[in-house]
Amino acid sequence: MNRRQLLRIAAPLIAAGRTAAQQAAGGGTTLPVEDYQPKSMLRVPETKVPRSRYPVIDWHTHITGGGVPGKETRFALTAETCLPVMDRKNIRTMVDLTGGYGDALRQSIAKLQTAHPGRFLVFTEPAYDNASDGGYAKMQGDLIQDAHKAGARGLKVLKRLGLVLRENGNGPIVRIDDARFDPMWEAAGGLKMPVAIHTSDPVAFFLPIDRFNERWEELHAHPDWGYYGKDVPSDRELQEARRNVMRRHPRTTFVCLHVAESEDLAYVSQCLDSHPNMHVDIAARIGELGRQPRMSRKFFDKYQDRIVFGTDASPSPATPQQLFGDLLYEIYYRFLETEDEYFDYAPAPVPPQGRWRIYGIGLADAILRKVYRDNAARLLGLPA
Repeated sequence: MNRRQLLRIAAPLIAAGRTAAQQAAGGGTTLPVEDYQPKSMLRVPETKVPRSRYPVIDWHTHITGGGVPGKETRFALTAETCLPVMDRKNIRTMVDLTGGYGDALRQSIAKLQTAHPGRFLVFTEPAYDNASDGGYAKMQGDLIQDAHKAGARGLKVLKRLGLVLRENGNGPIVRIDDARFDPMWEAAGGLKMPVAIHTSDPVAFFLPIDRFNERWEELHAHPDWGYYGKDVPSDRELQEARRNVMRRHPRTTFVCLHVAESEDLAYVSQCLDSHPNMHVDIAARIGELGRQPRMSRKFFDKYQDRIVFGTDASPSPATPQQLFGDLLYEIYYRFLETEDEYFDYAPAPVPPQGRWRIYGIGLADAILRKVYRDNAARLLGLPA
C-alpha cells in the first residue's frame, strides 16, 4: 500500500478525531445560530449614562394591556413597579398608550393618571367590534368624546387597522384611510388629542423568511410576525394610506410611532416635509437609527421639533428590545447623548432585531431637551 492510499484511509479518522477534540474544547464545525453570542474584541470608549441629562417624558409605553367594557384591564406593569425606575432614570412622565376604552379606560386612568398626578398619562383606543355596521362612524366619534371627558390625553391606533381588521371578520382588509374613520380623526383633532399611530412593521417582515432576511432569527422565533405571502397590503401601501389620512385631517396631530415604521429616513423626511401635522417617536427603533449614525444625526438636527422620546417599554420577554427596566433607558440615553461606538441596542444577550450593533449620535443639549421632554409636553398640552 503506497503513501497516497494510506492517507486516503487515514484522512476521515484524523478529521473525526479533530472534530471530537474541538467539540470537547467547546468548539466544533457546526454551531446552532441561536447559540452564537460573539464578544467584540474592539477596545473603544464606553460611556455609562445612568441618568438622562434632562427630564424625560416616555411617550410610548404599555403599562396596561388595553381592554374593553365589562372586562378588567390587564395591567402589564404597575405604578409601583414603574415609579422606582422612573425616579432613578429621571423619567418625569410615562404615557400609557394602550388604556383601552369605556370602563376599561376609566380603570386605567384611575389607577395611573388620577392616583399619580403628573407621573402617568393615559391614551384611549378605538373600538373596532362593530366597524362594519352602518352607525360605526358616529359611534367611534362619540367614543373619542367620551374618552376625553374621562381624562384620556390622546388616541392610540394599533396596526390592527390596516393589517388585521377585516370587513365582517373575514372579508377584505379595512384600509387605514377608510372614510368611516374620518369622525374619529376629526374628533381627536378638535379635542387636541394627539394620535399615536402604528401602521406598518419592519420591511423585513414583508419579505421571505430565508437566508437573505436580516431579521431571520426574529422571524424564525416569531413566524406569525411575518406578512410575506399573506393577503395584506405592502409596507408602502400602508404608509401611503396613512399619508392620505394626515392629508385629509390637517388639524389633527399624528405621531407616527417607531420613526414611522420605516428604515428609509429619506422617505420619512419626505413625509415630514409634506405633512406639517406629522411627528415621529423613536420607540424600539434605535437599532435602526444607531446603525446609520451620520444620517440619523442629520435627521434629528432637521426635525428636532418633531421627534419625541419613546421606548415601547413592555414587560414581555418576547420583545427584549423593549423590556422595561434600568438597562433599557441607559441604552437609549447612551445612543442620544454620547458618540460611543459599536454597542448593544437592547438589553438582551443576542441582538433581538438583527445581528448588528449601534453608534451614538451625541445630540446637542438644545436638541436633547426637545426630544426628551419639550416636544412631547407641547403635544400633550403640559406646562413648559
